[in-house]
Amino acid sequence: MDVIKYNILADGTVTIETDAISGENHLSADELLAQLGNMLGGAVEIKHKKSVLHQHDHSHAHGHEHHHL
Repeated sequence: MDVIKYNILADGTVTIETDAISGENHLSADELLAQLGNMLGGAVEIKHKKSVLHQHDHSHAHGHEHHHL
């Protein structure tokens, strides 16, 4: 199951955290996070958790992500 967690802090900062997203949903999740970043404005900071290896159309190391919007 793919899970995207979010938190809205008192200062208005929005944090979004994901664990590994399945290959079928990976592009959609990336697009969702990019669109949210554009809509909310401000700086977007991406912090990677420990790296994992997963498979979609090709293989590459890809960390879990923690986004600050």
